[in-house]
Amino acid sequence: MARQISAESVFEALAQINYPGYSTDLVALGVIEEVTPKPDGGVSILVRQASERDEVMQRIADGIHQALTHGLGIKSVELRVRKLEAELGEKTGRVHLEGTRYIIAVASGKGGVGKSTVAANLACALAQLGLSVGLLDADIYGPSVPMMFGIGDERPKSAGGQNFYPIEKYGVKLVSIGFFLGEHAPVIWRGPMVMGAVRQFLKDALWGTQDFLVVDLPPGTGDAQLTLAQQVAVDGVVIVTTPQEVALLDAFRAVRMFRQVHCPLLGVVENMSYFVCPDCGERDELFGHGGGEAMAIQEHVDLLARIPIQTELRRAGDEGMPLVIKDPSHPSSIAFKELAKRVVAAMPA
Repeated sequence: MARQISAESVFEALAQINYPGYSTDLVALGVIEEVTPKPDGGVSILVRQASERDEVMQRIADGIHQALTHGLGIKSVELRVRKLEAELGEKTGRVHLEGTRYIIAVASGKGGVGKSTVAANLACALAQLGLSVGLLDADIYGPSVPMMFGIGDERPKSAGGQNFYPIEKYGVKLVSIGFFLGEHAPVIWRGPMVMGAVRQFLKDALWGTQDFLVVDLPPGTGDAQLTLAQQVAVDGVVIVTTPQEVALLDAFRAVRMFRQVHCPLLGVVENMSYFVCPDCGERDELFGHGGGEAMAIQEHVDLLARIPIQTELRRAGDEGMPLVIKDPSHPSSIAFKELAKRVVAAMPA
């Protein structure tokens, strides 16, 4: 009787093969789509057509055969290639989301740095520039959009089948896992379910035609980030950090992760940059000085904005109305509008 091999061991072996010319492996980039063990001890592999160049696909095929026949001792390996549309291009996963001109990811290395606040106010600021904007809350374990936009019990309307319409508020189309759960319901999901949810929100939501889709990513460098990079062309990443060393250390990791999956970095937003005493006007840099700027210089990206600690900014999010909407003349609102203008200016024509 032929020795059976598990799909998990095959995935582990293929995760040791990097995409030709890059430092990221085939599994992380979504090139390996399906592994099916056969009764005779062989295995069938479904491979995404990650390049239109025959020599690149041949190198991928050779690497798979080498890893499985020599590394795992599998006698027969069947490769099936799923061909994609012509717009895939050379970089794996770079398919444009239909109807959306630009996708901007807002990311951070760690939680608690105000990433969702930046994403919400950036989306609203882009809308105030007269642009059509969507905001995808991809923070599956800790969705913030429902509270920050005061959605309450409203639920997305079905469009038949798996498709649904985003909820629109303040001129921004919104999608969040929080719309489908109770307010305090936990999301107890393993990685593949998180990846599936992000894919569904990208492809099954009827975003329509829009200039920008802002994606509020969870902190860290995990499943949601990789899924976004695999599925669609990201036109720019905004990294949010605070000036303190522990946040900067994690932010460096986020920067380098996005470089490895070939997503262009727009720059750094230093949040909680300083505090201005409302009584005496004295400025206090509670979390240190210049960390965001030093990071931007070291990583050769722009320091896009420095956002101070403001009670009004926190209160606006808690009350369900981003500060850019609630008080457009507030200094932080003006900083977010300048951030939005810089993001627009950085987009390709």
